[in-house]
Amino acid sequence: MKLILNIVLALIVVALVFLLINSIKEPIAFQDEKERRSTVVVDKLKDIRSAQQMYRDIKGQFANNFDSLIHVLRTDSFNRITLIGDPDDPTGVGVIRDTTRLSAIDSVRAIGIDLDNLPYVPFTDNEKFYISADTITYQQTNTAVVEVGVKWAKFMGPYADPSFQKYDYRYDPEGVLKFGDMNSPNLSGNWE
Repeated sequence: MKLILNIVLALIVVALVFLLINSIKEPIAFQDEKERRSTVVVDKLKDIRSAQQMYRDIKGQFANNFDSLIHVLRTDSFNRITLIGDPDDPTGVGVIRDTTRLSAIDSVRAIGIDLDNLPYVPFTDNEKFYISADTITYQQTNTAVVEVGVKWAKFMGPYADPSFQKYDYRYDPEGVLKFGDMNSPNLSGNWE
């Protein structure tokens, strides 16, 4: 009888040790995975932000969908204007404007943006970032605005459950990782 009691107690101790180890491992695994996944998604958002800035330099506004963003960056060009002469001369005599067209796709390739995969959220099955662009009146001026983002739940995989908030009070799977703002001319990301 004493032997059976000792075996049962040993099994209980092993089970408690196992539960203790798992209770320590889970928050660490969550934080590591959250950091890893959010870093990859933020890098993709930075690429989209750069692409949107190029699009604005070409078209004067932001793209409101990925199809037009990608099409313009593949097919259109930047205007590069060089002034020859003294632009501060009040007479303007001898000032020449030299305009050169530079292919946008060359700039895209130079900074390493993959246009084929640009709209797709990492760690998902071809889920796309949401994208909104418009023109607003801001401080009595018409201004182009853009917002691009994705909900945390879309790319967090098994950690998309709200129960993981107990490990990080700032974590909200329904929250959005994004850059830009539809109410003000701001291209900052909410990770910055």
